[in-house]
Amino acid sequence: MLSDKSQWYNNASFILIKTIMSEPFKHYINLIGKGQRAGQTLTQAQAYDAMQQILQDKVTPEQLGAFLMLLRVREETAEELAGFTQACREYVNPEFAGLTVDLDMGCYAGKRRHLPWFLLAVMAMAQQGLNIAIHGTAEPDSQRLYLKTCLAEFGVMPAENKQEAEQQLDKLGFCYQELASVHPKLDQLIQLRALFGLRSPANTLARMLNPFNAEFSLHGVHHRNFDIRHIDAAQILQDKNVLCFRGEGGEIEFNPEREVTLHCARQGQTSQFILPAGLDSWQVKPRELDINSLKNVWLGAEQNDYATQAIIGTINIMLLLTQSQLTDDLSDSAEAIKQTRFKAEQIWQQRQSANWPLN
Repeated sequence: MLSDKSQWYNNASFILIKTIMSEPFKHYINLIGKGQRAGQTLTQAQAYDAMQQILQDKVTPEQLGAFLMLLRVREETAEELAGFTQACREYVNPEFAGLTVDLDMGCYAGKRRHLPWFLLAVMAMAQQGLNIAIHGTAEPDSQRLYLKTCLAEFGVMPAENKQEAEQQLDKLGFCYQELASVHPKLDQLIQLRALFGLRSPANTLARMLNPFNAEFSLHGVHHRNFDIRHIDAAQILQDKNVLCFRGEGGEIEFNPEREVTLHCARQGQTSQFILPAGLDSWQVKPRELDINSLKNVWLGAEQNDYATQAIIGTINIMLLLTQSQLTDDLSDSAEAIKQTRFKAEQIWQQRQSANWPLN
């Protein structure tokens, strides 16, 4: 079923796309599959139409596999991502219609080397009054630790509709939804990795989805230049407040062992911030990921320099996105980062560390 998201789109662009006649799907495979010299990229309108046909089950399994893997090899352009995302946003599960949140976070990479310390940053910011919606999924045959598993360890189950999401927001300040509930069709595309052995563009689209039309959207990616592509697509879609960066393991988490460049699209303008490393040296990776360490670090029962810097750095990034008044009044981005870093440290230190919120 379609959800009413028409307010998201620039009217002229949306009408143009709507009025273009649907092409036979094989035409799109032909366009992108001719090779390096003859192959073409899709326009936003063509990408929109192609994804519409996919979401409406108008393509054969063979066509779908060929299309997704050709894009995987060549990589999607920002214009293609914009068209695909525009189509996907029309098929968000109406069970979540009307859910109001401030910050959108798509968490799809999972963690392999470190625990998802960004969860503690989310909890700390939620205590500051920021309503946060997190959506994610687990990839087939993956050995990574996903947020759903961590939350389940503490008795927090995915919200399956608006009412359950609002209950989590009231209690925790954030809510978590599985993509299979929010956008079943898109989740099905991600799960095709079990057949392909490779990820498809669906992983990128899930990060860009912003299914509840939050005012702010935070993206984490792994590969080089994908952060820039996310921002270019956000500009085409006229998304107002998007920040994308290369996070630890591809998640929305600051890696304190290296300098990180943040790419931001805000109100039609793009900008960059460079966050310096939070640690002076590389840390020894834990031999195993003990989920209980999340609770222990929050309560102050366990000291972990890497975790502390990852959490504070992630809070810093969230502030740079959501507290635009802190950056708009300063022409010096380094000074803006210094001020948001100080505030991030305060937020972490002032958390309600006597109690574990996920009880």
